[in-house]
Amino acid sequence: MAGTPREAIFKVLVDWTRQCVAVIPCFNEAPFVAAIVAEVRPHLPNIIVVDDGSIDGTALLAEGAGAEVMRLGRNGGKGAALRAGWRRACQRGFSWVLTMDGDGQHAPEDIPKFLACAERKAAALVVGDRMGDAAAMPWLRRQVNRWMSRRLSGLAGVRLPDSQCGFRLAHLETLARMPLSARRFEIESETLLTLLAAGQRVEFVPIRVIYESGRSHICPLLDTWRWLRWWAAQQAAPQ
Repeated sequence: MAGTPREAIFKVLVDWTRQCVAVIPCFNEAPFVAAIVAEVRPHLPNIIVVDDGSIDGTALLAEGAGAEVMRLGRNGGKGAALRAGWRRACQRGFSWVLTMDGDGQHAPEDIPKFLACAERKAAALVVGDRMGDAAAMPWLRRQVNRWMSRRLSGLAGVRLPDSQCGFRLAHLETLARMPLSARRFEIESETLLTLLAAGQRVEFVPIRVIYESGRSHICPLLDTWRWLRWWAAQQAAPQ
């Protein structure tokens, strides 16, 4: 699927506050979600929090901070939550979607960088790049990210400096046309490869590295194993 032609993405000047929505998948993020919503709103007032089966106060706190909340009945994984949020964004008529994690490890003050890059480069996807300050990442996460990024870069034929970052801005119509199916953290890799294969422009912008113990829901061993299963399927698929 080719998606929306590059030249059609910026036919008119984008009014980001009206045309872009933030989608934030959350699973038990009660300590962080209200502050994240409050910090995002000055940049993007429309926010959809996808509560991925939380059993704490995530949904109520997100609503109290001013976000629309989608409650999923059970935890289905980050990929499934994101795709649910994208569908809702399409239903509401938005043209762009900014995705970020709900654990406070993305800095909302970096949002203008994504918007400016999309306009300047006519990119369908803008991805955050943490590797300029990679030393601030936990050693294992840094090594796994680099290893995955090298593998994906080789398959895509272009350099992908930070293939696993979930802080992203995407043209929603283009995204909605892509045959995405990943349910968990493999969604980051799948989205990159699928848009590149469709001939869409992908750009990266440097962002802050924020890591605090206990925040991330990524399990390095289990999620790496899932990624390897996904990667094996990509290798076996007809090119």
